[in-house]
Amino acid sequence: MNNKQNIRHLSIEELKPFFIEIGEKVFRAKQVHEWIWKKSVQSFDEMTNLSVKTREKLKENFLIPSVTIKSSQISSDRTIKNAFQLSDGNVVEGVLIPASDRMTACISSQVGCSLTCKFCATGKLNRLRNIDFDEIFDQVVHIKKQAEQNYKSPLTNIVYMGMGEPLLNYKGMMRSIEKITSDEGLGMSPKRITVSTAGIAKMIKKLGDDEVKFNLALSLHAANDKKRNKIMPINEHNSLDSLSEALKYFYNKTGTRVTFEYIVFKDFNDSIEDALELADFSKNLPCKINIIEYNPIDDGEFQQTTPERLDAFVKSLEDKGLVVNVRRSRGKDIDAACGQLANKH
Repeated sequence: MNNKQNIRHLSIEELKPFFIEIGEKVFRAKQVHEWIWKKSVQSFDEMTNLSVKTREKLKENFLIPSVTIKSSQISSDRTIKNAFQLSDGNVVEGVLIPASDRMTACISSQVGCSLTCKFCATGKLNRLRNIDFDEIFDQVVHIKKQAEQNYKSPLTNIVYMGMGEPLLNYKGMMRSIEKITSDEGLGMSPKRITVSTAGIAKMIKKLGDDEVKFNLALSLHAANDKKRNKIMPINEHNSLDSLSEALKYFYNKTGTRVTFEYIVFKDFNDSIEDALELADFSKNLPCKINIIEYNPIDDGEFQQTTPERLDAFVKSLEDKGLVVNVRRSRGKDIDAACGQLANKH
């Protein structure tokens, strides 16, 4: 039986006794920590400022169970979709989305998903487990390297919008962001990170209580309960009223403007009446609205709305004084677009 510990789950303080025990200086713990997080090495042999003997001792006692890229596909619009293999063999997906003014990593927080949203390919998979914080961190490291190597550009943004519901992996999500934003880790600003949720009211309030510094997006997609229940079963226990109250609480605690994500489906939620319901829901707190093109999935019952209906929908929101962005889909040809991540390989 393998009793080796995952060294990335130990703090500097927790590592110090090991170095004392093997007769090494305690500052080695900080050096190892830097190798693991700041330099993101995947083996002890890469820790060149440690003696061979010390490295052997580390190998005898610890593991660095890193995430590897199983396969990558590059879309015609330069989007890169990755299949990441976790140390237990499970596979999740993460995407690099290049744009003129930003490089965004879209990362996963769970293997599969338990929420069964009707329009999402990931929702058709079972949830197998939460992804550990260090595995989430690894996804960012790999995508960051791709941005630098393929497009000679730094990673500018991270969105927790891949597979899974981040607020159902609260601890893992929070610890990963702590490492990504820490000077000991990648040193990214939390303002460049967005966590997207299907809407779990009590966990949104917890984000407020924890006074998080990152951004929050709610996958809304319908602003009346009857329609939202139909496409997002989670709404049955997290009604729009409860979400509205939780979001106000979050805003009052953090001062951070919330983003509403709204996918427009043909003849389902794309009428002027739907837009007015969305405007009504949005007036309760400072927000912006991202209108997202729908990406049809296999056997999906929904279709993309027409350009004319989309334009009329957006105009009626703007006429109400709301901040609206239309997000065109990226990576559709390789199933890397929003709602398409399904581990087809």
